[in-house]
Amino acid sequence: MFKDTRQKEVILRILKSTNMHPTADWVYSEARKEISNISLGTVYRNLKVLCISGEILELDICGSSSRFDGNPGSHYHFRCETCGRIFDVDEPVNRALDVKVARKTGFEVLYHRIEFRGLCTECKE
Repeated sequence: MFKDTRQKEVILRILKSTNMHPTADWVYSEARKEISNISLGTVYRNLKVLCISGEILELDICGSSSRFDGNPGSHYHFRCETCGRIFDVDEPVNRALDVKVARKTGFEVLYHRIEFRGLCTECKE
């Protein structure tokens, strides 16, 4: 479907090697360490391709810059209201919620995303 390129491989490796849910600008900065002439536009295009192909997730929560997640599997997130960092939540996804909402609304629910918000352990102290 999409051509494999060195740029795409580097961007995917960068995302798979971190759990910090970075912005495109951070990915660009890291990618430039390996490919000095890579452009920000190339990073954005490849992030979009990786999202479309299901290899990564884009976390585009209202009112914030998109963040990217190298773990495309279904899971929840926690966003710190103070520092803005995003963490994976080690909690099984509640598939029963999809069924409940589908029955109640008549919608065909494919999946859901939940983002918890509050203070991370560092900001809480």
